[in-house]
Order: sequence, then C-alpha cells, then structure tokens
Amino acid sequence: MQHRVLVITGASSGIGAATARAASREGYKLVLAARSREKLTALAEELGPENVLAMGCDVTAMEDLQAMVEQAMERFGRIDAVFANAGRGGSPGGFSGGDHEAWRDMILTNIYGVGLTLQATLPALRRSRGHVLLTGSAAGRATIPGSMYGATKWAVSGIGYNLREELRGSGIRVTLIEPGMVDTPFFDEPPEHALEDRDIASAVTYALGQPAHVDVNEILVRPTPPLE
Repeated sequence: MQHRVLVITGASSGIGAATARAASREGYKLVLAARSREKLTALAEELGPENVLAMGCDVTAMEDLQAMVEQAMERFGRIDAVFANAGRGGSPGGFSGGDHEAWRDMILTNIYGVGLTLQATLPALRRSRGHVLLTGSAAGRATIPGSMYGATKWAVSGIGYNLREELRGSGIRVTLIEPGMVDTPFFDEPPEHALEDRDIASAVTYALGQPAHVDVNEILVRPTPPLE
C-alpha cells in the first residue's frame, strides 16, 4: 500500500476523520476534503502534513472538486481510491412537516454531491484502476416512515449499483459502505446501542485492503442488539 493515495470527502469529523486516521496507519497518502477548514487543518497536523493534502471543498460545487483533483495530482501524481463520504442528516417532521429548505441542502449533498465527486475523480481512477467507496446507509435498505434522509440513501445505493455496471471491465472496484446507527456529530445526543465511527473506518480499510481480483460490493454494518 505504500504511496497509494486516498481521497476522502466529509473528512473533517465522524466517519471521514476516523477513516483518515485508519488509512494513515496503513500507509496511505491522503487528500482530505470538507467544508470545515479549521478541523481539516488540525487533522492534517495530527496525521503528518507531509502525507496529507487538506482542501476546503463543497461537494456540491464542481469547481471545488476539480481544484481538489488538480492539486492532488500535482502533489501526489495519482489517485488510487475515493471515499465519497460527505453527507448531511435529516430533520424531523416527515414529508408532512419537514423543513423543505433542509431537504434541499441534504439532497444536494447526499446525492448530487456524490455524483459530482465521481465525475471529478473518475478520470484519475481510470488511470490507476482504482477503487470507489460510497457511504450509503442501512436506511437505504429499509422503509422508514417519512424519511427523506432514507430516500437519499436509497439513491446512493442506486448510484453504487449503476456505477458498478458503468465501470464493468475497467478494473475499478465499487464498494457501498452501509452503516446502521453510528455515534457521530449527526446527533445532538449520543444514541444508545450505536456503532463508533472507527467501526466504519475498519470496514473501509477492509475493502481497500483486498487484492485487485477481489471486489467487495457491499458492507452492511449494524450494531449488535442489546442483551435482553
């Protein structure tokens, strides 16, 4: 894995930051992208600035993503894997009373932002025969009353399936990472019986660590039910 380069969006906290730490231990060079420049800078300092490119980036802005790719190629010369992880949580109220402005931001980030991330990075991934990983959700496999968030994660699952077919024969692998409840900054109060962000980071590094002939299509990770 020496000198392999991994791009992570939504890297400033939660699953993205935990994955950055785990991948750094595995020897990856990292391109870390998020809107929070201050948190990214602190994480880059923690992991070693010589091995990290930290970029302020809005995944709904193609110019930000293109600038990220250009700087990554200039700094490291290649991109081997992209973890399209940036996402936003939902709001209460269901379809009847949910905040429609919050819906717009969430849909743009969780769906459109994933599409733009792929379009911006696929040329480099085709050259490296790399790996795409997407943060889906167990919510993208279930029916949740009134959940626009769940609907966006169904869309991410569809992106993953359709992308895999588009890239068939290219050598690029596609992995959907589908967590259940995870204790991340999404929640104001820590949820009970939740996974930790490092648990999902372990799933990501597992998929990344497989030999080139092994394509891990999906990893669904849920917390163990509490003892009765």
